[in-house]
Amino acid sequence: MAGSKSSAKGQSARLMSLDVYRGMTVAFMIIVNTPGTWSHVYAPLRHASWHGCTPTDLVFPSFLFIAGVAMFYSLKKYNFEFSAQSLFRILRRVALIFVAGLFLNIFPHFIDRDYNNLRILGVLQRIALAYGLGAITILLVKRNYIWITTAVILLGYWALLYFFGGADPYSLEGNLALTVDKALVGENHLYKGFGLPFDPEGLLSTIPAVGTVLLGFMAGTIIGNFGNSWKTVGWLALAGALLTGAGLLWGEVFPINKPLWTSSYVLYAGGIGMMLLALLFMIVDIWGIRQWTGFFNTFGTNPLFTYLLAGIWTKTMLAVKIGEVTLYKWIFTNICSPLFEEQKIASLMFAIMQVMFIWAFGYILYRKKINIRF
Repeated sequence: MAGSKSSAKGQSARLMSLDVYRGMTVAFMIIVNTPGTWSHVYAPLRHASWHGCTPTDLVFPSFLFIAGVAMFYSLKKYNFEFSAQSLFRILRRVALIFVAGLFLNIFPHFIDRDYNNLRILGVLQRIALAYGLGAITILLVKRNYIWITTAVILLGYWALLYFFGGADPYSLEGNLALTVDKALVGENHLYKGFGLPFDPEGLLSTIPAVGTVLLGFMAGTIIGNFGNSWKTVGWLALAGALLTGAGLLWGEVFPINKPLWTSSYVLYAGGIGMMLLALLFMIVDIWGIRQWTGFFNTFGTNPLFTYLLAGIWTKTMLAVKIGEVTLYKWIFTNICSPLFEEQKIASLMFAIMQVMFIWAFGYILYRKKINIRF
């Protein structure tokens, strides 16, 4: 990571709607990750149990979609051409983000930990790998053929799961991603939250996640081609609606599934991402209605650092004890729970408290125009 002050010129050149979208995604991710108690959570704030898609299941692909949009601007300075310099910068960023994710997996138990059972992968690790593979793809493939490359990736992933999976190739127990990740990463280093060693941020399912990044890049290309105009809104909205429809249609035979990051899920989530970006672009960049954006810009200008900070804070609350309970549980039990008879509301209020706590730190960086880059 490196801290730097953004110049006024750099700030004005930013796509405001993208920062707002990014900030909304980070804030919502904190809410869904830190309820006061998992026993009382509103249904939209939970992941689908397996097949299906809730609003919570749209958070992570939004991160990757937004990274793809931003990639249009970051790679433009290389004229979208592959070089030793561009490759070095991409790989350096991949390494920094991946190490940050690994750090978060280990924190705060660096010494008293069995590293033979350490989870290797995770959210930041997937962002790192999908970003790196997506960026290299964009530099190696002509821009007019990015959509073909994306189609090949998604169709190829479908074929891999269908032909090389078990009797039920899209099930938890029978999917190919499970087999590949066990072989490459090892059972002991995979996520155990599904009741067996299966990682929703595994290596094989990172392949279609690259498709999510590429959809974001294509959205960035639309914005770059048409600029601050209604054509941008129209094309983003149209492409988004077509992708969402295609995802739903494909989902009839290849179920929409976040843990497997199925190709239908890529189209569905990417389509919704495009439509949301079109809406925000219209409100923020065309109509210029920005009075409400400051809160989200605080998160949006330092998204990965904010996410890392939120993870560290959550793990700290779980590690610190007040009497016989963790600080996390103490805050919910003694502050949030007594305020609301409905415990789902109390649980949500706890999550919103965490958003505000992290926002306060992010606001200091935002006011000082400090961007901490990975």
